[in-house]
Parts: sequence; C-alpha cells; structure tokens
Amino acid sequence: MKVFVVAGEASGDRLGADLMRGLRHLVSDVSFRGVAGPEMQSEGLDSLFDMSELSVMGLAEVLPKYFALKRRLHKTVAEVLAWKPDILITIDSPDFCLRVARAVRSADPRIRTCHYVAPSVWAWRAGRAKKMAGYIDHVLALLPFEPPYMEAEGMACDFVGHPIAAQSPITSKQIAQFQADFNLDPARESLVILPGSRASEIKRLLPVFCEVLSQPCFGEFQLIFPTLPHLAPLLRAEIGGLPQEKRLITGSGHSAKAAAEERLVAYSAATAALAASGTVSLELAAAGTPMVIAYDMGLISRLVIGSMLNIDTVTLVNLVSETRAVPEFIGKNCTAERIAPALRHILTAPAAQQEAIEATMTRLGRGDPDLHYRAARAVLTGLARA
Repeated sequence: MKVFVVAGEASGDRLGADLMRGLRHLVSDVSFRGVAGPEMQSEGLDSLFDMSELSVMGLAEVLPKYFALKRRLHKTVAEVLAWKPDILITIDSPDFCLRVARAVRSADPRIRTCHYVAPSVWAWRAGRAKKMAGYIDHVLALLPFEPPYMEAEGMACDFVGHPIAAQSPITSKQIAQFQADFNLDPARESLVILPGSRASEIKRLLPVFCEVLSQPCFGEFQLIFPTLPHLAPLLRAEIGGLPQEKRLITGSGHSAKAAAEERLVAYSAATAALAASGTVSLELAAAGTPMVIAYDMGLISRLVIGSMLNIDTVTLVNLVSETRAVPEFIGKNCTAERIAPALRHILTAPAAQQEAIEATMTRLGRGDPDLHYRAARAVLTGLARA
C-alpha cells in the first residue's frame, strides 16, 4: 500500500504520525511519502521540503510568500503524480493541502483523496464543503458534530475522535521529574504560555501576552514556554524583559513523540494557561489545565474572516462541550486590558472549567480502547468502499 501524506503545520504533523502508526499496525506492507514535520519524519517519512515553509496564515502573511508557496505546490503535485499512490491524504492546512488534492484529482482521477480534519464549515465559509466534494472522496473528522456537514455535499465522512483523547494521563511522578529537569520550584505556581506554532502568530500575540504577564499580580508565577526548536530564538528575544523566572521547553534532544509528551507534562505542571486559539486548547484539556484563549491577525484578515464567522466562540473546548466555560479574546478583543482580568479569575477559581474539560475529552473518545486506530481503520474502509 502506497500512501502520500501532506501536512502543513505542527498539529497536522502529530495527526499524521498517529495515522502512520495506525496504518502500520493494520497493514503488513505500507510505504509513505509526502510533506512532513519532525513527528512524521520520526516515523520514517522523508519530507520533500521543510514543512515550516507552509506554516503561514492570514492574507497579509501569505501574500509575500505567494510564489514560493506556489513552487512548493507544483513540486508536491508532481511527486504525487509520479509515485501514483493508492491514496493521497492531506492533513489540515486547507489553503495548501486542498489545492494539492484538487490539482491531483484534475490530473489523475484514479488517485483516491482523503482530507484529515474537516474544515470548520460550521464556523465560516460553509460553501467550502461543496467545493471540496469535487475533488475529495473522504473526510476524517476530529469533532463529533462535523460529519453531517460533509455528507450533505456527497463526501464520505467519519468521526475518528481526536488523538489527544488517547493520551495517557500525566502522573505526579512525571510532573515532579519535569520540575526537577527544568529547575522549577514545586512549591510555587506556574503559568504555561502558548503564543502559537507559527512565527507570524508569535510576532503578533507574544507582545500582548508579555504585556499581560508584566502586571504585578502575575509576578510570583514561574513561566513555562513550550515551543518548537526553530521558534525558540523568536520567543527568547521577546520574553527577555519579563521579570519572572522563565523556562523555554523545546523538546530538543528528544524524539518527536517524547517531545510531544514533554509538552503535555508542561501543561499539567501549570496552574493555568494563556494560549493562542487552536488545537492546543484540546491538548490543555487533555492535561486538565484551565485556560484563557486569545488570538489576533492582520487587519485585512481580521475584517474578512470576522465578517464570515457564524458562531459565537472559536475555542474547541467550548464547542465540543457545548458550553462557554473558556474565556476567549479574539481580534479587537485581544488586548492585555481584557485578557488579564480573565486570567486572574481562572487562577482564583481553576475548577470552574473542569466539567467542560471532562465533557470535551469524553466526547472526543477518551476511554475508547480502539481510538488509536480509528483514523487508520476509516482510511482502509474508505478505500474498500471505492
């Protein structure tokens, strides 16, 4: 079995690595090619180019890299067509991945296409599902309410749960070892700070986060900054002026899987988190860590996307749990003046989000012994249906 996988950012890389492990468990002879980050590469996939080149978001951020991204698109499509895989699996990053799938389908309709992570058509741009149906055969959904949106347009869609729900609970022994490894005082509280997995996000969000953390009420907290190795210099330059003790956690020297686990331990070691909007909210939920979510983008992107939103929250914990337990500050509301009081509040009442966090993890598949293999089984079932 030949599988071509394309991921464009860290969260997709993690999903891809889990999927590869699942397919290897179920298929005796399977080979992979594609575009990957460190986690899929640790599973043996040689990436066509550095996945970080695709990690841009927003109209203003993409435009300067348009021609470079277009060259990468052509290179990826050419490699798929030359290799002729049984299936092309694109993971998240729809601006790049869906263009790859569309071009492949146009050139060779015999190659099956599967997109992993249903686009959030329930949130904005509902017409994307109808367009996808022209070149995507099968969708793997991470959220339980997504399949009807895809099926309504004629695509097969399976809810496969979220791999984060399969993570083993972090133990007190792991937390104690983490605190010792990074010289954190277990008698003092910590905050975990997550300003995004893209350079453009960090440049926009981290100054706001630092303004929040500079307030005297947060002065006694130890600050933990989990990030990717190539982003560490960017964070280090920005956080140097903060008065608190700070720890950058990059996972350097570890395998990709061990680095991912280290991040979860970091989340579990913290009293609360201040994080960019995205999949990381589910990772924090898996660790049982209460959170405040914030996000902003360029003015053009803010105006365009803001006008299309048809939901009142973008935080996945809120959506899956059907609550509004997690405070979020998006766009023009992403200011230190608004964020700081919310962060102070959850530090005084950290248990307030626990019911929503537990509901989220249950609905995403926690406790299902087959969760590790649901995505891989869905891929194989989709191929059998063809």
